[in-house]
Order: sequence, then structure tokens, then C-alpha cells
Amino acid sequence: MKLPRTAHTDRPWRIHDLARDFETEDVWSFRTPGAGPDDFPVMLDAMRTGGSFANQSRPVRFLFAVRWKLGALLGWDKDRAGLGTRVRPLRDRTPPDLRATVEDTSDGSPFTPVYELHDEAARELANRTVHTIMHLGWVPSANGDHELRMAVLVKPNGRFGRLYMALIAPFRYLIVYPALTRQWERAWRDRTNNSKDDRARL
Repeated sequence: MKLPRTAHTDRPWRIHDLARDFETEDVWSFRTPGAGPDDFPVMLDAMRTGGSFANQSRPVRFLFAVRWKLGALLGWDKDRAGLGTRVRPLRDRTPPDLRATVEDTSDGSPFTPVYELHDEAARELANRTVHTIMHLGWVPSANGDHELRMAVLVKPNGRFGRLYMALIAPFRYLIVYPALTRQWERAWRDRTNNSKDDRARL
């Protein structure tokens, strides 16, 4: 479900001090029935198992395939357009206590980890169009459980980057985010079965 930007900006996340020069583009919530205040790591594990990029729906995989193909043809994703070349990685300005919470590696996703705490995590991506942060937070929901929230923070690369963000907005709202909601919420529901399967293999 789409939320107002204040659902992210009004909370005391550590990301605010690191990303003052980024704009809050989207805020989205994901239902996790029965979740408690300490279940954020459980949700992250469930997402890695059943909610990864490799498990996306066919329409989302098609959109990303088209995007990567365009990027390859137009040079949007070359090394010189990414982290450490065109833009300074957010991780480079992250305090040591946060930087030590993750490895400086990727797990198959196009995003690079920045930090991971008990109630929030951040990952970043940069190319010729934009420098973006995916922030995940764990917050109390209206029914007394906790829920996952995702905020997309962006720093467009000039006029071209802003035009690109405007052009892909309908695809984000109509296809990508709804599919991601179904996928991540299903990953939370299926986490118990996945854990049982893992124990059975031991």
C-alpha cells in the first residue's frame, strides 16, 4: 500500500543523517500479520529466501530485462556511471558502527548493502540516470503487529534523470510495487514452511 512521504520522513531513522541530499520518492507498506518488534531479521531472511529478485513475477522480470537491455545499449549501467565513479557511495560516508553491520558485497541483487540494524536497513544503486537508496524499516502497524515499510530515496542525475524517473513512474505503481507487495507478503507467510523444510534437511 502506498503511504505519504511523511510515513518515512517523520520517523527517527538513521538514514536521515546520511541521505540529506536525497529526495523521498516513494513509501510503501507490506503487511506481516503476527509480526513482533524483534522480527525484522526474520522478515529480511524471508525476503532473501522467497522474495529475492530471482523470484519476481514474470511481468516484473520482463520489465527489468527491458531496462537492463536498454542500459546495455545506451551505456546507462557502465562502471563509470555507478558507485565509486560517477557518484560517491553512501557507504563511504557511513559511520563505522553502521558500516560494520554488513559486508561490502551484493547477494545477487543490483543493490549494494549500506547497513542493517534491528529495525532498519539500507541498500544503494547508482547508474547514469539516478543514485537511489532502498530503505527498509520495521514499524508498529495499526492493528498492533509490526509491518515492513520501504522508502525509495533518489538523487536524479540532472534533467535526464528526472525525466527518466517520471517516465518509469507508471510502471512502478501499476506493476512493480503491486508485484513486490504480493511477493514479500507471501515470503512472510511462507517463512514457517521454509524453516521447517530447512530443519528437515539437516
